[in-house]
Amino acid sequence: MPRRLVLTAAASIAASAALLGAVAPAASADASARADTGAFIESADSTLTRLAPVPLPLAEDAPDEFTVTVADSGLRGADGTYRLKCRPAGGTHLQARAACDRLAQLASEQKDPFAPVPKGAQCTMLYGGDATARITGTWQGRAVDAAFNRKNGCEIARWQTLEPVLPSTRG
Repeated sequence: MPRRLVLTAAASIAASAALLGAVAPAASADASARADTGAFIESADSTLTRLAPVPLPLAEDAPDEFTVTVADSGLRGADGTYRLKCRPAGGTHLQARAACDRLAQLASEQKDPFAPVPKGAQCTMLYGGDATARITGTWQGRAVDAAFNRKNGCEIARWQTLEPVLPSTRG
């Protein structure tokens, strides 16, 4: 919490300085030219001091954390509830590193593996078994609460997209 307050204060100071630089008349032509390249604070003796940019924490930099619950997979040891943490990989998930690598790959492809099957999608009537799963947590800075099953071709494809986050039910 203290880090957040410091970052918020630093961002507020930088924004205020930038606003003051844009509104207040420049002390000289040289000062106005430099003021266009970033945020500065002008002291009483007209000395300009450049403010260093303060990187704000991005939600994408926060670790991804999940609870993965699998039931009726038919696989020994696959059913149960697991914790998965990425960046760095860890938790009680049986394949934490591979699962995190898969999620990173999907993120780099800008795919949302937790999105439901779109309404009106044409799905094959292929039945993939009784397996169900639920994933809750945070991914790329946003909340996740997704349910998975294998009741048709679309749901099977969605499940397979998340392997090894979800166990492979292929024999």
